[in-house]
Parts: sequence; C-alpha cells; structure tokens
Amino acid sequence: MTDSPPASSVASDASKGALFVLFLVTFIDMIGFGIVIPFITYLVEDITPASQSANVGIFVGLLMASYSLAQFLFAPFWGSLSDRIGRRPVLLIGLIGNTVFFTLFGLANTLFIAFSARFLAGVFNGNLAVARAYIGDVSEPQQLATRMGLIGAAFGLGFTFGPFIGGELSDPATRWGMFQDTLFETYPYLLPCIAASLLSVFSLFVALRMLPESLPPEDRNITEKKSWVGEMNQIFRNTVSMLNSSRISIVIWISVLFSFGFTIMHAIFIFYTKMPIEDGGLAFSVADNGRVFAMIGITGIITQLAFIGPLTRKFGSRNLIPIASSMTGIGLFLIPYTQYEYGWVQILLVSGLIAMGNGLFTPSTSSFLTRIAKEEGYELGVVMGAQESVGALARILGPITGGFVWYLTASRPWPFDYHTAFHLCGLVMLIASLLALRMPQLAEDENS
Repeated sequence: MTDSPPASSVASDASKGALFVLFLVTFIDMIGFGIVIPFITYLVEDITPASQSANVGIFVGLLMASYSLAQFLFAPFWGSLSDRIGRRPVLLIGLIGNTVFFTLFGLANTLFIAFSARFLAGVFNGNLAVARAYIGDVSEPQQLATRMGLIGAAFGLGFTFGPFIGGELSDPATRWGMFQDTLFETYPYLLPCIAASLLSVFSLFVALRMLPESLPPEDRNITEKKSWVGEMNQIFRNTVSMLNSSRISIVIWISVLFSFGFTIMHAIFIFYTKMPIEDGGLAFSVADNGRVFAMIGITGIITQLAFIGPLTRKFGSRNLIPIASSMTGIGLFLIPYTQYEYGWVQILLVSGLIAMGNGLFTPSTSSFLTRIAKEEGYELGVVMGAQESVGALARILGPITGGFVWYLTASRPWPFDYHTAFHLCGLVMLIASLLALRMPQLAEDENS
C-alpha cells in the first residue's frame, strides 16, 4: 500500500472533479480582472483628491496595469513554488488571496488602498500557469488540447460575467432601497467585489474537497531551487531567443501589438461612454458599461464556438490573422463616433466587430505559432512562454498609454481630442495587420 495514488487514479480524479475546480480557478481569475472594468473610472474619480482630478486618466491606467504587472512578476514564483510543494497548496493560497483582496478593493477610499489591493489581487492571481501545469501533470497527450481548451472557455466566460457583475451590482444604494443607509452606500463598489470574493470562497471549499494533488512527492523539484531573479532571467533569455527567430518573432510581435492596442481601449472606453452627451459622449451608467463588456464577451465566445472552425478550414489561420486585426482596429477606431441617438445600436455594432476580431485572432495566432514551432523544432512551452511574457508587458503598457493619452488630449480641440486615444488603437491594429501580411507561408496554407 502506497501513500500517493497511482497516476491513473489521479488522471481519473482529474477527469471528474479536479478539472471542474481548475475551470473555477481560471473563471475567478478572469472575473477578478474584468469585474472592475465598468466601475474603476468612477471609483478613481471618487477617491482622487480634488487637487489631482486632472490626473484621473493616468491613475486609471496605472491602476489597471498594476494587476497585470503583479501577475507578470509573480507568475514565475508561483510556478517554481508549485514545483517544490505541489500544485494543490499553491492553487488554494491563490483562492484565499482572491477572497481577501477583492473585498479590500471594494473598501478602498484612498488611491493607496486601491493600488495596494489591486496589485495584491494580481499577485495571488498569478497562478494561472499552475493550473495549466496541473493539467499537464494529469493528462495524456491526446487529452491535452481538449483540457487546455477548458481553460480557454473559462477565460471567455470569466471576462463575460466579470464586467456584467461589476456593472449590475455597483452603487446598489441608488438602485435598491434595501441598501440605503448601509455600508454599501458609503462604499458603492463593495457589493460586486464581495460577490467575487464569495465566488472565490465557494471555489476554495470545492477545491478542498475535490482537488487532489497532481505532482507526487518523488517528482517534485526539492533540491533545485531557482530564485525569482533566476526565473525572470530564464524568461528573459527564452524571450530574446524567440524574438531572434525571424519566423516566430513576427507572429509574437503581431500578438504584442494586438494586445497593446486592445488594452489601451480598456483604460479609455469608460471615459468616453460616461462623458456627457453635450460633450460627445453617451452618458452611460456603470450598469450600461457592464452590459457592453458582457456583450463583447458573449460575442467572443460565440465566435470561438461557431465560426473559428469553419473560417479556419476555409481561409487558414495565417489569412485570418490580418483579417481579425483589421476588424478589431476598425471597431476600436469607430467607438468615439457613436451618436447618442443611436447609441446602443452603434456601440453594440462596433463592440461586436471588436469581439469577433478578438475571437478570431487569439486562437488563429496560437495555432499558427504552434505550427511554426513544430516545423522549426522548438519546445512549445518555450515559444508560448515567450509570447505570454511579451504579451504581459503589452497588457501592462496598454492601459498606462491609454490613460496618459486621454489625460493629454481629452479636453483639447479637434484633431487631438477625445478621439485621439481610439485613433491610436486603430493605428496599432493597422500596423499589426500590415505586419501579418509578411508572415511566412506554411505548406498547409498553400492549399487553403
């Protein structure tokens, strides 16, 4: 009789409850990212001192970037720790951290508390790579793609429900009498954060009961302890190596430009939609913005479920990448030209264009990059790790750039006014589209 279950037993467990827990962990991760999008601009405006009100755009960009920065900095630490102590405890620690720091963010009444809570939430949400490693531990090669697809589905659903929850539950005291004269009137953005925390608590209890350890003690890396600096240095070397490979680097750079342009929009979208009608905006509420982002998420999911397969078979992944980049760029460019009289129709049309472009771009890029990596004999983990590293930097710089450009231009006259940041999004996507036309032609593409 042995203390640890055989590999087949772990795989069996993984095919039942464990994969559901991993789905929940990823789902909560994306809820944590998306839940603040509808109200973060309003929260920052509420807690920014009057003397600093002109800098709200910069603060929003920095606050959104702090989450991605924390994930980027701490993902190597969590991955290394899980190699030494196992995947299960690291995933449980992440869920506990989520519970605490989601709630703290809802209680933020100063910029310092908001930045601290958001950064620490990103720290404890930096364990997505551990969830992927868990799947790798318990999956046969033929199961890997399907089970990794589960993580992708959780991404899409989390990004759909996160903004929806954030929008619908914000400022409950002005919408429902039962919340008047309560803590939720003092902290109008606490309720959605508590909802996210409760989801995290639920996931924690499910994980305690249903998530077995996937990495047996004899397979753990006990002696080879690499420091954080060592981990980051390895990531840097791998990334530089991939960027020096001409066929791989062009695809990675296209992904970077796409992520950069897309996340610029995250920082500025609410600034535009909440603008007064007389200033050219749509006067949307927090709930309105949450519904728009939910529709973007739903459209993206439908695109990946219903359209990506047939379109890939017809056009090929290579040809879909410039098409997807162009669609997204056109949608981003057109956002500030929405007219209030037709606001909902027009904003849903341009948002749908953005969502469809994003829904086509991500799987097409991953598929094409995988094929190049296999043709050239590179380790797939190294290639995808390099793409994720530079993509993370793009997700950090995008919101900061968006907030800064909005700060510089929003109150200025045409041509450099509130349209400018969206024009920048479109320009970045145009460059990505033109660069995509120079991607290598693979054997299978020639028959597409």
